[in-house]
Amino acid sequence: MKKVLFFDLDDTLLNDKKSIQTAFDVTCGEIAEKYEKDAGEIEQHVRTAAHAQYETYSFYPVTVSIGINPFEGLWGDFGDVHYSPFRDMGENIADYQLKTWKNGLSAAGIPSFEAEWARERFRSVRRESPFVYEETFTVLNELREKGYRLLLLTNGAPSLQLEKLTMTPELVPYFDYILISGHFGLGKPEKAIFDHALKLMNVEAEDALMVGDNQGTDILGATRAGIESVWINHGEGKIIDGANPHHTISRLKEILTIV
Repeated sequence: MKKVLFFDLDDTLLNDKKSIQTAFDVTCGEIAEKYEKDAGEIEQHVRTAAHAQYETYSFYPVTVSIGINPFEGLWGDFGDVHYSPFRDMGENIADYQLKTWKNGLSAAGIPSFEAEWARERFRSVRRESPFVYEETFTVLNELREKGYRLLLLTNGAPSLQLEKLTMTPELVPYFDYILISGHFGLGKPEKAIFDHALKLMNVEAEDALMVGDNQGTDILGATRAGIESVWINHGEGKIIDGANPHHTISRLKEILTIV
């Protein structure tokens, strides 16, 4: 029997994709209505611009190693003081957000002066739209009742991940530890962060189970650390060589049939 469970946060306990999509739907929908354009086309242009713009900054390699995607970059403030690349990110993130919207809107035939409004609207809607999967608290309650100890293992900048948890404060008390890659200095799938999680919980690899939606981070990292894993396949996840999940489920509540 396992003693501890490690949980990913985004798109495992929180429906982060829905939060981002909601921000795009509202922002692009309102612009589309004003200019009689297609909202989906506007969104696609902005998403393309975000990827291209993100890669132009000196902080980009850190976002890859820590695990901060371009769409988190569109609403976060960053600027965490303990690590110089995060400070650099904080200083440049407004420039990234504004240029992404300018480039994306221009490609969609929208005047670039709308970029400042779109930037603020997207940021505001995302902050107003935290979503927790409907079974998250049922699962966490049952696991705690069964005596499992829980650790949250999430990639990202501390300021942004903690802001998400501030939006959903009910999640926090379930976990003995909350381990954020930006605090540790390396992100999933690096073996070191999983080894550190084991050390925090004072258990061996065979005593732990990792639950996450991303094969390239959650599952591959668990495999490297010798930890049994459960992959939540939402139907759009990439299959990664070497990840090798021990269990595959389609929604979080199915974890209860495994433990």
